[in-house]
Amino acid sequence: MRSAPWLVLGGTVAGFLGVLGLHRPATPSVLAHGQAQPSAKASPGAARVAGPRAAPGLASGAFTGPVVPYGYGELSTRVTVSGGRITGVRVPVLKTAEQYSQQLAVQVIPMLRNEVVSAQSARIQAVSGATYTSEAYAQSVQAALDKAHRG
Repeated sequence: MRSAPWLVLGGTVAGFLGVLGLHRPATPSVLAHGQAQPSAKASPGAARVAGPRAAPGLASGAFTGPVVPYGYGELSTRVTVSGGRITGVRVPVLKTAEQYSQQLAVQVIPMLRNEVVSAQSARIQAVSGATYTSEAYAQSVQAALDKAHRG
């Protein structure tokens, strides 16, 4: 009878480690264009996503940013500019490594779009729990805005 608590404890630890092993994030095996995979040190909290602010003088039209790989997939944005202002952002390319990442991206993309339109810039607040997605979104938006500056 004395070994029963140890067996329960051992089984609990083994089960916990098994569950952790199943929930490791899947990452794309190849990252395009020499992009480094995001660091595990990135804060999942609301953090500023780096990038220069959009300046006045954007050409009107729709501008597509590149496909940006991130820790859980890849995405691209298409920014619509009218009268020198960002009026909308769509995501024509969204590929994720797993179903959970797809669901998360579908939830946060409208928030990110609102941030970009509100800020009139790619310098936006990252969504907590979706830092990698937020960073990739901001990077693609900034590249699209760079195209809009060139006209």
